[in-house]
Amino acid sequence: MSTRPLLNRRLDGLGTTIFAEMSALATVTGAINLGQGFPDTDGPEEIREAAVRALRQGKGNQYPPGPGVPELRTAISEHQLRFYGLSVDPDTEVLVTAGATEAIAAAMLALLEPGDEVIAFEPFYDSYAACIAMAGAQRVPLTLRAPTFRPDLDELRAKITPRTRLLLLNTPHNPTGMVLTADEQNAIAALAVEHDLLVVTDEVYEHLVFEGTHRPIASLPGMRERTVTISSAGKTFSFTGWKVGWVTASAPLVSAVRTAKQYLTYVSAGPFQYAIAEALRLPDSYFEGFRDDLRRKRDLLADGLRAAGFEVYLPQGTYFITTDIRPLGESDGFAFCRALPERASVVAIPNAVFYDHREAGAPFVRFAFCKRTQVLEEAVKRLKTLAG
Repeated sequence: MSTRPLLNRRLDGLGTTIFAEMSALATVTGAINLGQGFPDTDGPEEIREAAVRALRQGKGNQYPPGPGVPELRTAISEHQLRFYGLSVDPDTEVLVTAGATEAIAAAMLALLEPGDEVIAFEPFYDSYAACIAMAGAQRVPLTLRAPTFRPDLDELRAKITPRTRLLLLNTPHNPTGMVLTADEQNAIAALAVEHDLLVVTDEVYEHLVFEGTHRPIASLPGMRERTVTISSAGKTFSFTGWKVGWVTASAPLVSAVRTAKQYLTYVSAGPFQYAIAEALRLPDSYFEGFRDDLRRKRDLLADGLRAAGFEVYLPQGTYFITTDIRPLGESDGFAFCRALPERASVVAIPNAVFYDHREAGAPFVRFAFCKRTQVLEEAVKRLKTLAG
């Protein structure tokens, strides 16, 4: 057998391994799993029934169209206009994907060449590193630092080189919950235009902003033709297993991303696409109620974490809270999270898995609050034992 390494070091898989390890610990110990970001309840009943109806009517049971079913592409186009005033052509400027993760992978494979540089916020969703590496490009982290986790725009400018091809943005940001301000977006857009950079922006938590306002950077002057906007249904409608995501961009960019996407999954989630088309047309009261419910859950868990002795960095968006374990006399997030199920019967994730340089994220730990209120209340009760 070849002695060549079976795993490219750029694809170390540490994030996936830790998620699996923490979930296994939750199962073995009976701990409450606040590690991975998935809800413990389904989304709206009428949307689930819409999927059942599509299955029974034979909609999407065979291969759907490559770009996505027309009903969903039209609903995505209407969504962008309804919430952001962005006009996109459902036939040429929308692409349906197998979740946002596939959209990110296809965008990186389509838009990058070996040796290109990609600037991305660190800590970053773990698929970013893998997708950039698979494209043969080099990731350049722009580290978001506690306590505010705001991007240093001077540092961003300094990191742009002749090899920089693309900015990979994430707002609201996982795992820190940071939401870019209008001034920050304007400055980033100006740099993209000045240096003729492409921008790929991951906006899967667009409807989970508790403080501030979400605004797609594609809406800014000079950005429409250079931006690939990515979102998905999983976080907004609590059907993460359906894996329905999408890309909106100019026709040439969508065409490029689709060219790569067709060799990944080809197509996916046929019946679910029809259901998500209906979900995107839910009234404003759904989106507002969902956000308000998650805000209450954020505050409940944040208060409990503070009472347990953590330093809490209150997120502006997403459904994750980043904490600092040093007030508890701890400094190693991996060791802390591995011991937490036995100590307090709760599972969390060490933020270091989201950093290139693990030591930068060593004292930070992430908790998910997208759970039922009674589950969060019980988790808070258990975590209080850490305070002694």
